[in-house]
Amino acid sequence: MKRREFVGRLGVGSAALMSVSGAAAATGKQDDHHEHQPSDPNSTNATVSFGAWPTGGASPTDRFALPTAPAAPNVHELFPKVTTIKAGSSVNFVVAGFHLIAIYGPGTEFEDVNAAITSPLPGAPAAFPPGVDDPLNRIYRGLNPFGANQDRVEVVHFPNRGTYLVVCAFLPHFAGGMYGYVRVLP
Repeated sequence: MKRREFVGRLGVGSAALMSVSGAAAATGKQDDHHEHQPSDPNSTNATVSFGAWPTGGASPTDRFALPTAPAAPNVHELFPKVTTIKAGSSVNFVVAGFHLIAIYGPGTEFEDVNAAITSPLPGAPAAFPPGVDDPLNRIYRGLNPFGANQDRVEVVHFPNRGTYLVVCAFLPHFAGGMYGYVRVLP
C-alpha cells in the first residue's frame, strides 16, 4: 500500500500531516521532553522480572478474583540478579506486584543506600510503611505503586557504562534485600 493510500485510509489528509510537521519545522522547536537520537544497531535490550507471582503453594494465587496485588504472596526478588547490557541499551523491568524501582549510579552498593531516609508513599494509608528515599546517587525512581498499575513494565535506558544498583525502595522489601545490578558494558 502506498503512503498516500495509507494516510487516506487513516482519514488524515496529507495537508494535516504537512501542517503538523511544518509547524515544528517553522518554529525550529522539537519536543524537549524526549531524546530523539539515532539508536545504535549494536544496542541490546534485556528483561528483568521485578517480583513474581508464585504457584504451587498451599492455596492457589487467584488474580482473577483479586486483580490488584494481594498483600501476599509475592516473590520479592529480581530475576536475574545481575543483568548485562551494552551502553546505549535499555532494560524492561517487568513489575509484578507492589514494588517501587530505584536505580543508583555506578559505584553504589546496596549497603550505601541509607534506609533511614524515607518518605510516605502518596495515597498510602496512614500506618503504611514508607519508601526508601535516599537521593544520593539515585538516577531513577519509578512509579508510585499507589498511583499506577502494580503489574506494569518500566523501560529504563542506560547510555553510560558502569554497574548500576537496582532496588525495591518499598521499605519492607528493601529491608528484605530485594536488589540486583545492571552491568553496562562499553
